[in-house]
Formats: sequence, C-alpha cells, structure tokens
Amino acid sequence: MTPVPFFRGYGLGLRRPHYAEFLASRIPVDFVEIISENFMVAGGRPLATLDAIRERYRIIMHGVSMNIGAAHGLRMDYLKSLKALADKVQPLWVSDHLCWTGAHGFNSHDLLPVPLTEEALAIVCANIATAQDVLERELVIENPSTYLTFAGDEIQEWEFLSEMSKRAGCKLLLDVNNIYVSGTNHGFDAADYLAGLPEEAVVQIHIAGHSQGKHCLIDTHDSPVIEPVWQLYRQAIRRFPDCAVMIERDDNIPELVELLDELEIARAIALDEVSIPVL
Repeated sequence: MTPVPFFRGYGLGLRRPHYAEFLASRIPVDFVEIISENFMVAGGRPLATLDAIRERYRIIMHGVSMNIGAAHGLRMDYLKSLKALADKVQPLWVSDHLCWTGAHGFNSHDLLPVPLTEEALAIVCANIATAQDVLERELVIENPSTYLTFAGDEIQEWEFLSEMSKRAGCKLLLDVNNIYVSGTNHGFDAADYLAGLPEEAVVQIHIAGHSQGKHCLIDTHDSPVIEPVWQLYRQAIRRFPDCAVMIERDDNIPELVELLDELEIARAIALDEVSIPVL
C-alpha cells in the first residue's frame, strides 16, 4: 500500500473558471486539488484538461462520494473507478470526508454527519480498510462541518478522528473552517479540537469561507476567509507544520488573483508562525 507523504506546500482547488489560466502560464502554487468525481469519466475534455494540468502541477484528489460512513459498505464500482483515476494521475494522495452520502442506491448529494459512537467508528474503520485495499493507497479523511448532533453520541469528534486514524491507518485532512463552523454551531472549543488530534496524522489543511444561516453557520465555500478562521489557522499550522495548505472555494468563484492573494496570506502566516519556507 502506498503511504501518504508529508508535503509542505501551498495550493488551490482546481475549478473550471481557472482552467485556461492554469494552462496558459505557470501559476505560483505547489499543487492543485481536484474534485475526483469530476474526472471519473472514460475520456473527453475533462481528462484531456487534467492530463495537461498534471504535466505542470502536483495533484491531490479530493472526493465527495465515497460514503465512508455507510453502514452497508462501500460501492465497489465507485472504488474501482476512483482507483483507475488515481493510477492515471498518481496524486500526492486521495482524500474524502468523514460522512455518509446515501443508502440503498439513494444519493443525498450532501455530506451527512456520522454518529460519534463506537458502532459507527467500527463501520468507518472497516470501510476505510476496504477502500485502502482496493486503492492500494493510504486514505486521507477530512473532518466534517455539521449542523446537528446525535443524542447517542459517546465521544467528541476529535477523539473519533484520532481513534479512526490509529485503527484504520489513515491520515487526516484538517479543515479549519469546518472546525470553526461546527464549534460555533455546537459550542465546543476549537483549541480542544486541535489539541486532541495526533500530530503525526495530519497531512493537509483546508481554509475556506462560510455563510450565516438562519440558525447556524453553513459551510458554503462561497466567500473569503474571515479573520477568526485565519486565527484558528495560525493555531493549526503551529501544531501541524508539515502540511499542504489549500484555499478552498466552490461557489461565487472569484478571479484567480483573489484566491492567490488569500493563499499568500496563508504562506505569510505559516512563515511567521513556524518558519515554514515559502516554496
């Protein structure tokens, strides 16, 4: 099984409005992250574009449909398609979310929360083992943003992630915006969350914006990063310095230069906090 490397660098999500710019000149990023499902096709323009992109930039594959919390197990057809893409792209790593996305053939098209119980932990770890066996790679799993909790929850989310990483032998993608959103929604201390994660497991950090919903914060990825999230990132990069750091934007996508400006803030904070060299 191919292990996940530690890679210090700064990148952006590869989104359609910016394809031409990434192909026309060398954009100052150390990697780009793709949404895996956008390229899990037999051929055509998406794969042709990705082939051209990966000649210039390191690639991370980030999925939204693995359904790692599914009680009925993972779909083999999905995993085989994902493996075919990973074998072609040879990414730094393949990631997905701690969530479930559907059951019995129904896709919710949303990242739904997993109960924080021993039973759910066992299911998640079994599913990760299956995925890693098929992919022949270590997985990287992202902490979710959530808007509800379960009455039967037994442990804190960071304890769940820590034990999941230990049992399943996977790495972690730390989304600091998701910590901020969930912490605000549920009232936990973000500092406790960071302190509870194993330093040796976190290989990537996402930074993003969110929106204020009627009753809670919503992880919309449609706006610039706000100052409290930047401050949380300061704490995170101090604790997890050997990470790939990425700005994530999925809606209201601005000009590329605006995202590069945000990425420069992330670089500057890392340099200031832990003397991470600008690559």
